[in-house]
Amino acid sequence: METFTFCVTEDMEGIRIDKCLTSLMDSLSRSYIQKLIDGGQVLVQGHTVKANYRVRNEDLLRITVPDAAQPDILPEDIPLDILYEDDDLLVVNKPKGMVVHPAPGHYSGTLVNALLYHCQGSLSGIGGICRPGIVHRIDRDTTGSLLVCKNDFSHAAIAAQLKEHSIRRRYTAIVHGVLKEDGTVNAPIGRHPADRKRMAVNRQNGKEAVTHYHILEHYAEHTYLSCELETGRTHQIRVHMSSIGHPLLGDTVYAPGRKSRFALEGQCLHAQLLGFRHPRNGTYIETSAPLPEYFERLLAILRSGK
Repeated sequence: METFTFCVTEDMEGIRIDKCLTSLMDSLSRSYIQKLIDGGQVLVQGHTVKANYRVRNEDLLRITVPDAAQPDILPEDIPLDILYEDDDLLVVNKPKGMVVHPAPGHYSGTLVNALLYHCQGSLSGIGGICRPGIVHRIDRDTTGSLLVCKNDFSHAAIAAQLKEHSIRRRYTAIVHGVLKEDGTVNAPIGRHPADRKRMAVNRQNGKEAVTHYHILEHYAEHTYLSCELETGRTHQIRVHMSSIGHPLLGDTVYAPGRKSRFALEGQCLHAQLLGFRHPRNGTYIETSAPLPEYFERLLAILRSGK
């Protein structure tokens, strides 16, 4: 259990206390802070308040955060589409809707649960108890290639390749609008200033992010693209394509105002190609994940012009 104390400054005056504390403690979500407020774990001048309380200049805020309970992460017999495997690592073709590692609200049915069963616990431990074997991630609704490490040696070697941007990662995507030519988006990405759950082009506090895109096909209102990453920032392709006015089809986070006539569950984004040097012998390995059925079906509809 840990307690934090803050003094409200003049520029915060009038802000709801749940929003104020979210900005002060970016490691906690607003909904979690609201639960702490409801449970009496947040005090203002020594008194409990409601989540809609608006803070005043020089208010003394005291928030107590309980120790997080560490859940048991159990192996589950979930089928895996394995593109490559040896004693050090494997590449899996992650399906749409599968969460990569356990997190609040998702402690079963994740890729990690499936990996613990398939690998019989033989996974790298560098990522911690909730992320064994996981050296990089893709979003829940993004499909395709994901590299998993079976031991700490391979994990450290692959992490080094990720850091130096030498791993090749090519995605396919369908975006709103008709792009006229290939291009590159070179714009730093960081947390959205008003919504910590989103990322944004952030030229003040963002990290370098570079995405190259190549047009594969044009349609009446959409474009089919290939996107190659130089860097690997959270939601990079989704943020970059949205920033140039061509958000991904089906993306409810970065294209909330764009209506789609297609019944989609999340963004049309597929991690198709993954290339890396093997940590043991330096041999270059490249895998390709076939397009998922929903993606192929959508392409057929767009090509037909219906």
